[in-house]
Order: sequence, then structure tokens, then C-alpha cells
Amino acid sequence: MSTGYLVVAQRLARMKEVLSRRQPDLRLFLERVVNYHNVSAILRTADAVGVFHVHYFHPDHLPINEAISCGAHKWLFLHQEQEVTASLARLKAQGYQLVATGLFPEAKFFREVDYTRPTVIIVGHELEGISEEVRKCADVLVKIPMYGMVQSLNVSVATAVILYEAERQRRAKGLYDRCRLGEDEINAVLEKWAHEMVVREKARGRL
Repeated sequence: MSTGYLVVAQRLARMKEVLSRRQPDLRLFLERVVNYHNVSAILRTADAVGVFHVHYFHPDHLPINEAISCGAHKWLFLHQEQEVTASLARLKAQGYQLVATGLFPEAKFFREVDYTRPTVIIVGHELEGISEEVRKCADVLVKIPMYGMVQSLNVSVATAVILYEAERQRRAKGLYDRCRLGEDEINAVLEKWAHEMVVREKARGRL
């Protein structure tokens, strides 16, 4: 085991590698996404592209199926928000651009947005989409072009498409080539991942 942590050296090295590519200024906001399959798939994609923080507005805990998420939610910081407008206003005050999805007349082609800026990508309810409050708060609305008879994508698929455009832009700019986290933040996360999480899993009989 690695000194100070409850994981072997190879596992710790993998954690550090993942942290070195995390994008703390690329965030997701799930507004009333309620289907466990969609939530789980979104979190899995978020982890894959280096998202670190996911905010959600949901009356209860996020509905997650570990078989679908493959445990990706364990490596993300999930923030439950009690009020949509106030939480988005807070994020905007912190310097984030708010990019919301929706098939609105004013929506831009999703590739026209600069995702290398501090960005919160907002996706909404499976059937109703984002609320009017989010539409008003958003700095920009985006849509994905579709040429078939069905004029909508599953929310988890749409989120993945946009996240990978953000990944493409950020990779081209070299944002994955240097660590974006401070040493203190890395140490705090490693304490959570390589100690607290291990103790918790052992207590549940999963290790």
C-alpha cells in the first residue's frame, strides 16, 4: 500500500493521472433529469471527459444505477441545488458562462460556443427540457442539428455530444496537458478517494 493512503501504488498513480486532467471549470447542471438510466449515462460521460463538478436540481438524491454509471459518480463532486435561479446566478457571478440546451429559435449551433471558457452546460427534463427560468438565465442556448424525422435526442446522448465538443476544443488548446488543480486541492481529493472512500466501502462489505 502507498504511504498515507489505503490503496496500492498503481491505483494511487492512476488517481493522480486522472486528477491531472480534470477540468474544474467545465461543469454540468442537470435540471430535473429524472430517469436513472439518463443520469447514470451522463455521469459516466462527465467522468470520461474530465468534468469534476456536477450540479443538479432534483427533489431527492440523484437516481443512479451503478451498473450503467460503472461507478463514475464516485469520482465526481455532486452538488444538490435547492433553487435553480439562485444557483445559476451564483455560478455566473463566479465567472462561468451558462450554456443551456433547447430547440429554441434563438439557439445557436452547439459548435459555435467557446467551451474553453469557464462553462456550465445545462440540460433539462427528458420531456419538458429546461425551464423558462433557465432559459432566461442562460448566456447562450445551443442546439444539435438533426436531419431525421425525430427532432430530438435522448438527453444523455445530447449531453455526450456537447461534452465531447467541449473536450475537443479544450484538448486543442492544451487544457488537458497541464494540471488545472492546486496541490492542496489534489491532496484533499486523494484523501477522499484513497482513504475515506476505501474505509466506507470496507464498512459496507464491498472490499
